Amino acid sequence: MAAQAKPPTPGKARLLASLQPEAGYTILFFSHLREKFLKIERRSFIFMRNVIIMGAAGRDFHNFNVFFRHNPEYRVVAFTATQIPDIEDRLYPASLAGPLYPDGIKIYPEEELPELIKKFKVQEVFFAYSDVSHEYVMHRASIALAAGASFSILGPEDTMLKAKVPVISVCAVRTGSGKSQTSRKIASLLKEKGRKVVVIRHPMPYGDLEKQRVQRFATLEDMDYHNCTIEEREEYEPHLRRGIIVYAGVDYGAILAEAEKEAEVILWDGGNNDFPFYWPDLEIVVMDPHRAGHELTYHPGETNFRRADVLIINKMDTAPQEKVNLLLENIKAINPKATVIKANSKITVADGSLIAGKRVLVIEDGPTLTHGEMTFGAGVVAARNHGASAIIDPRPFAVGSIKETFEKYKHLHQVLPAMGYGPEQIAELQETINRADCDLVISATPIDLNRVIKTNKKILHVIYELEEIGSPNLEEILERF
Repeated sequence: MAAQAKPPTPGKARLLASLQPEAGYTILFFSHLREKFLKIERRSFIFMRNVIIMGAAGRDFHNFNVFFRHNPEYRVVAFTATQIPDIEDRLYPASLAGPLYPDGIKIYPEEELPELIKKFKVQEVFFAYSDVSHEYVMHRASIALAAGASFSILGPEDTMLKAKVPVISVCAVRTGSGKSQTSRKIASLLKEKGRKVVVIRHPMPYGDLEKQRVQRFATLEDMDYHNCTIEEREEYEPHLRRGIIVYAGVDYGAILAEAEKEAEVILWDGGNNDFPFYWPDLEIVVMDPHRAGHELTYHPGETNFRRADVLIINKMDTAPQEKVNLLLENIKAINPKATVIKANSKITVADGSLIAGKRVLVIEDGPTLTHGEMTFGAGVVAARNHGASAIIDPRPFAVGSIKETFEKYKHLHQVLPAMGYGPEQIAELQETINRADCDLVISATPIDLNRVIKTNKKILHVIYELEEIGSPNLEEILERF
């Protein structure tokens, strides 16, 4: 006996009756037709809001991956890029973007934002990069609002992933505060305790995004294999020399899955002043008294400041006491529950006696000087401490994009930022150094520049490490953790 079709519900019966089927068609056919139509209708409205993500090849990609990639309520029509040279005019590839984006997503210069909002009928712009003033963020919000779009920022609940192993995060209120030396100290302490620690570094994917999806670094040669920029090498090399494995890349869900296979503890090594991509079990934030007050005026550094379990006041040996006092007052007012560690940034130079009486060219960490807005770093301190007769102005010798960097960041006149985001820029940095009229080069980048450039001058390498003052210190914090 043939199975009988279920009778329609009263509401469905009224709807089907209104369709007035022609002779030869059954109610069952129209019921099937209606269900098929509704499925097509649902698919046609799968994307609800057109979105642009404003970024700088880091936080923007992460936010997309964890919040937007499989979210049918939004359609990401474009990324914009700024802050880092030559990261626009690329494609976020379909292999990373997922099945909702079979053609990938184009990355445009941020300057085109108003036109892009109009072109793609964008309803919402999401801001997703770091180390900018609150005023800067609201200027970008005003640009979006004036073009007709809403303006949003995703927070920890929407973007942090949960790890299966404990996570310690090291972040900062500004770039150049001393995250890297703090991360190095923590990684070394954990290793001394017999813990298998793996560092996951905030993204710096400035090359082929598809190839950079998940990167694992265990040796110095791995950096050559991945064609790392100078900025990447600055962050990875010191860990690798200590025998610490580093992960980085684009897809931080996939990166976490790989790192968990070999880690007892994950150390999140933050970038700029961004907050972590993973939920931290211990949140350590570094502060710079040379820029006291910025912990309340820069995004998202203030977020880190307010969230921190531990606050480290670094560089106390070179900062004015009144600025240290301002930091202490702001901690008391905003985050009095945080444990406060006081520290120096201890600077050493091999063959430092060679500096005395010499005219020197000082090279400092690039991001610290550029969007970090510092006018000097450890290299200048080393030059002064060791009696250099003069620190030369590198601007007359700059070429290509290095010259453009000085034109963009007009506060720089005594230091050369170690810009090297690609082979061409590394070559221009090398030429700038070779053209410079000086006796000696002092390099305060965390890497050996001789591995990536060939110069006609002797380079002295400045080393700077975190040196806690008294108690509490990091070892005590980690013991409790």
